[in-house]
Formats: sequence, structure tokens, C-alpha cells
Amino acid sequence: MPLPQFPAATHNSPRTWFITSSLSPLAVRLIRLLLAHGDYVVAALPPAEVEREDRSAEFRELVNECKASGRRDREGWRDRIRSIRCDGRSMGQCEAAVAEAKEHFGRIDILLCCTSEAVVGTVEELSTTPATRDLVRDQFETIFFSQVNYIKAALPVLREQHTGHILVLTSIGGHIGTPGMPMYTAATWALEGFCDSLAYEIAPFNVKVTVVQPHKEIQSLTNRLVFAPALSPYSYQYQNHPYHHQQGGGGGGTDSPPSPSSGVGGPAGASSMAAPAPTVRDMLTHVLNLHPETALPPQAPTQPSPSPPPGSDQYQQLGSEEVSNPAAASAASSTILERYARLPPAAADRLVMETVYALTAIGGHENPPARHIVGFEGAEAVKEKLKTVTEELEDFVDASLAVDIFETELKDEARLGGFGGSGGGGDGGGNDSNNAGGGDGSGSNNDNKSRTAGTTTAVTVGLDEIMVDVGDGSGSGGDGGGPPSTASM
Repeated sequence: MPLPQFPAATHNSPRTWFITSSLSPLAVRLIRLLLAHGDYVVAALPPAEVEREDRSAEFRELVNECKASGRRDREGWRDRIRSIRCDGRSMGQCEAAVAEAKEHFGRIDILLCCTSEAVVGTVEELSTTPATRDLVRDQFETIFFSQVNYIKAALPVLREQHTGHILVLTSIGGHIGTPGMPMYTAATWALEGFCDSLAYEIAPFNVKVTVVQPHKEIQSLTNRLVFAPALSPYSYQYQNHPYHHQQGGGGGGTDSPPSPSSGVGGPAGASSMAAPAPTVRDMLTHVLNLHPETALPPQAPTQPSPSPPPGSDQYQQLGSEEVSNPAAASAASSTILERYARLPPAAADRLVMETVYALTAIGGHENPPARHIVGFEGAEAVKEKLKTVTEELEDFVDASLAVDIFETELKDEARLGGFGGSGGGGDGGGNDSNNAGGGDGSGSNNDNKSRTAGTTTAVTVGLDEIMVDVGDGSGSGGDGGGPPSTASM
């Protein structure tokens, strides 16, 4: 089945892209498309990933294509790409990379922030040991702070140019929480909130900001995955669901029988029982286990422990030969595992090309969207979330509007605009059209707009907005000099 066709880039003139993480399958395919379009590319390479042969293999293949002199369709590619080793966690390295890009190509038109990694683990699983607590900081360093560093480094260049576009590739995790990936979701929301505020700040300089949200698996399966040790209370519900036992499987790692209270017994119950929804950990594990070099060892979920077992490593990268080793499985139950998913080229194309084409079409657009959700499934998921929020707002709207000042015993005073000593002093009450309903308690209307004895509160009821002056009881003049009211709201 051929890949779907998408609209190509919307600009004829070449643009200069700065890509913050260029080793992922998505970034490599994007760079290849940009070079074919005639654009210039600054490819930032995280040093820790460059050293990994499995991670950098596709990018090295792209570099060899650029150097090839016998292919006319690759002509000029070598001169239009610049690779720079840069760790986004270091602000100094980000500033140096941006300066080198500007010196080499003269400008930066589009900054694409696409750095990502996914830490898998529940809130409790990420708080059991110092090592797992460090994963929380690492998640924010990678997704939030590293990309903020790139943006801060590029802002002076974009502002000086008085043009530019900041593209931030996140996921629909910026709209929808994901159980089992709370810190990934939190870091994504933080980055998107940062971008929302940034967009207002840099709009006067003609610099645009767009958040692009593909489905969560786009970023998860093309970047580093880190698995915190599983805890049995969270894995038991799925692995020991009665459905698995009725099917004869017995769950995923424990020998506990199904609960007698489940009310299901025998094959007849299995046929009518729906399978439980797998967790994020289960789904990612299934994908990784499809390749022998990325397969995860079977983990026996453990109870919470204040510290890791003596002599165990915090991180392990176990090979396929260790998967069937019981000792390795026992060690894996209390260690942190990391992987990069290895997908067949055709599968990787189908996974990322929709997002790649969206980036090329939106990047540098004269009037780009503030947010763009990639794909039908992602858009429907976000719509469903917004629908739920709207329904909950309507269900509890009475609680939001429960306090109505005009239904209290103070409604007459509120309508007249006087509380306590702040009455309508002299002509300061009803003669000023901008301050109808009450003066400032001083008996003068000359400077009523600039001088107030109390605090002004706006109360909105329906379509009417009434200004209520809350005095300090010291009003003097006209009818507003009486004793302060003892009534309270």
C-alpha cells in the first residue's frame, strides 16, 4: 500500500532550518525532504546519541548520501547541511550552536524544537528510589529545559531579523493525560504553556510560535524510552485480570489466581468477558519485543523499596541473550531500563511521514496556526477531551455562580454603590456617567476617576456590569459621611 500524498512545502524560496535533535527517524526523513526542496538545514546532534551506532545509523547514511557525487538528485545537499554537536541541557552550547548556524548560513528562519524522550512509570514508581526520582528531573531537562535553552539562544537572532518561526513538536499529551507517563505529560504541558506565553511576547517582532501535536506514539517510538521498575499494585490489575486466566494464559508474571469475587468461572465466562485495556508499559513492551535486540527481559513486579538492591546498576541495557536468563529477569525487576525502538523502514515511514509533511507545510508559513494536531485519531481524541471539559463545566456551573451579591441582604447597598462610609458624596454619585452609582466618599467629583477611597470590584450579572466602591469608612461629604456599616457579605 503506497504512502498517502500530502501537500508539499508552501514556500518556493529556500529557508534555513535549525533542528534541535536530528538523529531520530522523524528528523532524518524531514531533513531529506527539506534538502530535496532546496532548504538549508542546521542539524544539532546530541553527543550522547551520536556515540550510539544504532541511534545514529540513519543519519550517517544520510550524510553519505549528501557526499555522493554521482547522484544528480542529491546535488548541492552537502553544501546545504551543517551538523553541530550540541547538548541542549547546556545553555552555552546552545548559544554557540546558534552563533555557528548564523555565521554559516547568515540567518535562521525556522527553529524546530523536537527533542524528546519518554519516561515510563507511575507517580509512585518514579518516587521509590533516588535513581527513579532523578528520572523526573531528567524528563524535564530533556523535554522542557533543553528546548527552552535553544529558544532563548535563538531569540536574539530572530528578533534582529524581525522574522522567524518557532516550531515545537510535542504530542497530544499536551491536551490529554496519559496514565503510566505522568512526568512526560507534565513536561509537555509545561513546554506548551511556555510557548503560549512566549507567542504573545515575541509577536511584536514578527516571530511566530506553533505547537505541533502528533499522536503520542510518534515521539515515543522514535526517541529514547526509559522504564522505571514496575510495582506490583499497578501491574497486577492488568496481568492478573480474570480474562487472561480464562484464556489459559495466567497473566504476565505472577502466579496469583483470579479473585473468587470476579464471578467468572469456566470457558463460558471467558467468552463474554472483555479483555482489559493494556497499560502504556504493556504496549511499548510489546513493540520492543518484536525486535530481538530491543526485547525487554520479563520483569517480576516488586513491592516499593526504599533503596535499590546492593550492587545493582541503576541503568541496564540487556541484550536478547539475557531475556531468557532468570537472573537477568530478577535484576531487571529492580533496575531502570532504556531502549530505542527499532522499526522496519516501511513501518517508520508510515509512523512519521504524516507529521513530517505537516512540519514542512507549516514551517515558515506567513500565518501559521498556534496549534496543529496531526492526524484524524489525535484530533478526535482532543475533541473528546474538550467535550468532556465542556460537559463538566456545564454540570457544575451552579457552583461557579453560587455567590450572587444581588441575592443577599446587601443588594440595595450594592445597587446604590455604597458600602459603609463610601457613599455618594456630593455630586460624586450619579452625575458622572463613568462612575454611576457611587462616589469616592469625599464629596467631590472633580477627580473622581483618579482618586478612590476604597477598592473597586467588578460584579457581572448577566450582561450588566456594575462598579461597586468598597470604602474604608472614612467618607466625608454629601450623604456619604455617615458611620460605617456593620453589615458584612
